[in-house]
Amino acid sequence: MTPRHWLMLAGVLGAGALRLFGERQPVAEVAEAVERAVAPARQRAARPPAEPPVILALLPRSEVAGEDGDTFGGAGSVFQRQDWTPPPPEVTVAPPPPPPMAPPVPFVYLGKVAADGAWEVFLSRADKTYIVRAHTVIDGAYKVVAIAPPVMTLTYLPLNQVQQLNIGVSE
Repeated sequence: MTPRHWLMLAGVLGAGALRLFGERQPVAEVAEAVERAVAPARQRAARPPAEPPVILALLPRSEVAGEDGDTFGGAGSVFQRQDWTPPPPEVTVAPPPPPPMAPPVPFVYLGKVAADGAWEVFLSRADKTYIVRAHTVIDGAYKVVAIAPPVMTLTYLPLNQVQQLNIGVSE
C-alpha cells in the first residue's frame, strides 16, 4: 500500500470512530425566525406618492456624434481611438563635453637660484628632482617658458596649454 492509501484508511477509520463515539443527543437550542420591523401605516401614508416617470427629449444627432455625423472614429466622435502605448521619451541633447584640460602641475617647488644672470628652479616629482631653466623640456610633457619670480610659466605640451607655478618672490 502506498502512503496515500494509508492516509485514506486513517480518514475512514477516524470518521467511523466519530460516528460510534460521537455525541448522540440532539442540539437543545433551535434558532428562531426574527420578525422584521414593518413601518406603521401612518408613516407609509405620510410619504408623497411616487411621481410618474419622466421621458427626456432626444438630443439631435449633431450634438452626440459631431457635425458630420461620424460616430465611429473621427475627431470628437463617440468611439474615439485609445492609445495605451507610453509616449516616446523626450530626447535631450547632452551638452558637448568640456574641452580637454591639462592636469594640475605635478611638481613641488623646492627652491630657486640666480646663476649666470638666469634663474634656475629646483622642482620635485615623486622621487625625482629637476633643475630647470627657461626653455627646458621636462619628461617630454612640460616645457618651461619663462621664469619670472613670483611665477614660473610652463606649457603642457600634449594640449599646448599654459600653466603657472608659484615660486615665490625673488630674495
